[in-house]
Amino acid sequence: MSFSVKEWLRSSISPQQFRKIRKTYRNALSLLYADDLNRLALIQSTDKWNFHWYTQHYQKHFSDRKYDKLNILEIGIGGYDRPEDGGDSLRMWNAYFHNATIHGMDIYDKSAHASKRIKIHRGSQVDEAFLENLVKEIGPLDIIIDDGSHINEHVITTFKLMFKHLKDGGIYAIEDTQTSYWENFGGDYHNLDKPGTMLNFFKSITDCLNVADYDKSRTEFDNKITSMHFYHNLIFIYKGDNSKM
Repeated sequence: MSFSVKEWLRSSISPQQFRKIRKTYRNALSLLYADDLNRLALIQSTDKWNFHWYTQHYQKHFSDRKYDKLNILEIGIGGYDRPEDGGDSLRMWNAYFHNATIHGMDIYDKSAHASKRIKIHRGSQVDEAFLENLVKEIGPLDIIIDDGSHINEHVITTFKLMFKHLKDGGIYAIEDTQTSYWENFGGDYHNLDKPGTMLNFFKSITDCLNVADYDKSRTEFDNKITSMHFYHNLIFIYKGDNSKM
């Protein structure tokens, strides 16, 4: 919608009606660009493109699974405590993956964003009991995307709790790893070797890729990580049988 049309609609109808029309418009436009994640991100107004530049990498890693029947979980829906805000990336994934069920999880009530293939769950990404019950409810996952609190301790804890629930052949993505350098998120840009940052944690388990070349497994991940891909503020981790690599 052009700027003038938007302003006219905003002044003529209720906020609820405007949101409904905007959603319908964006979903219709998404059908035209269903193969282009960069365009879908712009249409749905998610910051995964034109701010973070993530969707170019998501397209590379996800394109060959676009039509698969997937079970996807994104941690963090956005919009903070405003129930109607956020959900942009969930709608992007919904438009891109034609046969997937998209699960969104947040500590705030985001039930307003539920739809036929978008399921909303409320809970903390570091609440082990909640996460275990969630997986019992929705089943093992093909893709997990952590776009949650970005607190270093939380990201590491969630990975340790959830990687085991990722299917073999699945992909685990972690966004906004720049908080490894932000003190208020548990990071440190003065000491790049600081233990406990997410980047140092994930760098420390890269030896998993070469488990066949040392005597025995040292971590719970050694035999299950087949590749790791590091980009600017974004990591992809592939799960599988490392003994066959």
